[in-house]
Amino acid sequence: MIELKNNPAGNFFLLAGPCVIEGEEMAMRIAERIVTITGKLQIPYVFKGSYRKANRSRLDSFTGIGDEKALKILKKVHDTFGIPTVTDIHAAEEATMAAEYVDILQIPAFLCRQTDLLVAAAQTGKTVNIKKGQFLSPLAMRFAADKVVEAGNKNVMLTERGTTFGYQDLVIDYRGIPEMQTFGFPVILDVTHSLQQPNQTSGVTGGMPQLIETVAKAGVAVGADGLFIETHENPAVAKSDGANMLKLDLLEGLLTKLVRIREAVKE
Repeated sequence: MIELKNNPAGNFFLLAGPCVIEGEEMAMRIAERIVTITGKLQIPYVFKGSYRKANRSRLDSFTGIGDEKALKILKKVHDTFGIPTVTDIHAAEEATMAAEYVDILQIPAFLCRQTDLLVAAAQTGKTVNIKKGQFLSPLAMRFAADKVVEAGNKNVMLTERGTTFGYQDLVIDYRGIPEMQTFGFPVILDVTHSLQQPNQTSGVTGGMPQLIETVAKAGVAVGADGLFIETHENPAVAKSDGANMLKLDLLEGLLTKLVRIREAVKE
């Protein structure tokens, strides 16, 4: 298991990075910047980047620069900065391929019930982060976690990313964080995806990035073990999920506030 809780400050850990790998230079710049910030604040850090974005609304949406090319960039981030990396996988046959390059395999929310995918991820021996389906209750995630454990891998994390509310919105039930923690696994709050506004008529997912700080503060206050925040130097030109990303320049200020909240909660 990635020792994300092994930090003297007792902070939440952070999964952050661009939604999808757009190129090596961009990925390395973002990683270096976040490593500096999290090092200063004593926050354990995992670099996040999808090697391919498979669940796009439109056929003409950007999906990636090529699987192997993007995975090699993730490996370079790991080797250069000495930090764990995480990426999504979308089919069982991708698990072994991705596991050669990253430390954590992430199961997308829409796929969290796919038994073959969960078992294949488990069998790599890598930590498996399962994102809660927008259609599932928090307590139902026990069965997704059990599939990984019963396949021989106890290294599981669970991620809350909001629940479908109507056709074009998501809501976060913060009760789900302590509920899922009763399973004995770290629970992460996906701050930015929880603020998506899906199913827009334009075919491009919307978002409410102005509420990132609000959602993150609440997550830290209720005791989330980690936060998931997608960030970009310029979200307006990001090739995926730009509508709900945090501008990289705002990350240090936000994390500084969140560390203070965690310290207050611990008291």
